[in-house]
Amino acid sequence: MNHQPWEVISELLQREDLPALDLYLQNLPSSETVRAVFRLTPNEQEKLLTLLPPESAADLIDDVPDSQAAELLDNLRPEEAASIVNAMDSDEAADVLAEMDREDVEEILNLMDADEAAEARQLIDFDPESAGGLMMKEFLSYAGSKSVADAVADVAAQGEEYPIYYLQHIFVVGALGRLLGVAGLTDIASAKPQTRLEELATPVDAVSASAGLDQLEEWFESRDTPLAPVVDDAGRLLGAIRRRAVFDAIAERADESYLKSQGIVGGDEFRSMPLYLRSGRRLSWLTVKIFLNLASASVIALYEGTLAAAFTLAVFLPIVSDMSGCSGYQAVAVSMRELALDIIRPADVVRVCLKEIALGLVTGIVLGLLLAGVAWLWKGNAWLGLVVGGALAVNTVIAVVIGGALPLLLKRMKIDPALAAGPVLTTITDTGGFFLVLSLATLVLPRLTA
Repeated sequence: MNHQPWEVISELLQREDLPALDLYLQNLPSSETVRAVFRLTPNEQEKLLTLLPPESAADLIDDVPDSQAAELLDNLRPEEAASIVNAMDSDEAADVLAEMDREDVEEILNLMDADEAAEARQLIDFDPESAGGLMMKEFLSYAGSKSVADAVADVAAQGEEYPIYYLQHIFVVGALGRLLGVAGLTDIASAKPQTRLEELATPVDAVSASAGLDQLEEWFESRDTPLAPVVDDAGRLLGAIRRRAVFDAIAERADESYLKSQGIVGGDEFRSMPLYLRSGRRLSWLTVKIFLNLASASVIALYEGTLAAAFTLAVFLPIVSDMSGCSGYQAVAVSMRELALDIIRPADVVRVCLKEIALGLVTGIVLGLLLAGVAWLWKGNAWLGLVVGGALAVNTVIAVVIGGALPLLLKRMKIDPALAAGPVLTTITDTGGFFLVLSLATLVLPRLTA
């Protein structure tokens, strides 16, 4: 029988078989690793990170989205988190630490290697969407007065610490650390040992530490280089920024904008997060949205005197359908995000539905009570509040379950969820909202008109 990756990891954790666990994770694709970590319990996640060597735990943290990685580290003891952060690349470490509370960060930094901590503090102080916030400190730079022989000896001594493409860009600096240019490995290898590096340095374009994402995107799109030097206003070399880091940040910004447009506020949301946190993030927008819809509906109410007795229900019909649709779109957004990160797959549809039922009950009850209270206060009829509030609560549960499952079902049918999920969800929530309001009203009609 084939076991899922998280089941294998869970079993190895129970046996505390570190060699087998480390080997299994090394051979597991990064997308499978992320999905497996999300399926472990919080206790298993903590045990996994503490049992693995810091270098292996750092590799695992690198694969996880920053907000979730910060949550994983936050659940560890400061000394355990510090050992893992020490083993991470500086830019990745800064991204994760930036997601944590400053007090927790300082506690971790105080336990880290002094040089690593100083680099992390410098990076965290920059805007996270600027070159300074995205740059890394793992780069090679030498004074222009240094000889080729000295540089070669130093590279040979620490070359194993850097990926090969870092070594292809050796920056040369002058007085006060100002960037003079870059020296290629080929030029250094063919030069005489006594040649000074400033004689080999060729001018190179640099980016300002304050440059934003849009500027960085334009810079890299116009140049064929995987790495760029980052300088301050005085031209001093501060770090290096990877092309991949820039375009990853642009993609993350687009994801966040999409989530915000669907009412997911407060950062990324994943179904592994606590129910109270997910409910609070969604309700923070939905509770505002309900009153905005009431304001729109009040325009219709101006004509109440000219309509029949059933007119009051007509005021609440668009509110029930629209609010349920908003809740459904939030579930769609989270499913789209988790599909993109390969955290969930079409086969996970039942698990997604169960998660959304719990969340739908919380948001549905809260929103239903709010709308019921407004209806009761407005018309002084508790039965009217019961009808519209109950319809909203039930339709919200339906909407979030369908919204969470729809992208997975469409993906299985090889239909683009981004194109089809919206129209299908809108149709279902509108139809469901109208049916629930009108059918419930029919059952208690005498009490509504009394």
